[in-house]
Amino acid sequence: MNEKDNPFKEGTKIHIMFATLSDQQWHCGKHELPGTQPAKAIQIIRHHGFEIENKTIFCQTCNEKTVHRRLVSLKPTRNSFVRLQIPQKLRSRIISYYKNIEAITLRQLTPEKLEIDHRFPQVRWSQNENFDPNMPEDEIHRRFQPLTRENNLWKSRYCEKCKKTGERGTFIGINFFAEGGHQWDAGIPEDDERGCYGCFWYNPDAWREALNNFIARSHGN
Repeated sequence: MNEKDNPFKEGTKIHIMFATLSDQQWHCGKHELPGTQPAKAIQIIRHHGFEIENKTIFCQTCNEKTVHRRLVSLKPTRNSFVRLQIPQKLRSRIISYYKNIEAITLRQLTPEKLEIDHRFPQVRWSQNENFDPNMPEDEIHRRFQPLTRENNLWKSRYCEKCKKTGERGTFIGINFFAEGGHQWDAGIPEDDERGCYGCFWYNPDAWREALNNFIARSHGN
């Protein structure tokens, strides 16, 4: 690949990652890609229309199975779209709405330990997002949830696998869905949020409520 074919700013981590992946071979995310958490840079590259595959492979260097990534094409395979920065006012409103409670662990944390996650995963977006700092609370609830950095990355891995294979993610091996089943509904387009309904990662609160109701019914309560 010629340097001029790299669409990202020279010297940045994303530029280095794209250059590494440009040979279109599998690369270990643990020791070959820049940074300790390459998932964020991978997301940005995808937002520019590039397709990147994930695969768990045994790495001879790390001496364990690790997540490998491969750039499918040096040319974008879909339209580029950009994730905009959430305005500080909206971020503060989201954190306040959820009373600083992290969605997966239900722990109340300080704001700096929380990230704003989009319920509908970015890997399935097909258009630019927009924000209204004054959006109503029902829209905040529908679109966002607070997660720790670690849990946000955890969710991203499941969503990436779902996008690639159609297999929806479970939580700690619990094979339960509040709505739908293990597979993404083939009748729902891949960029349609309805395909996420019932998945733990899309809405942990709704998933827990549905599971508790199921348990209560099973015990005749």
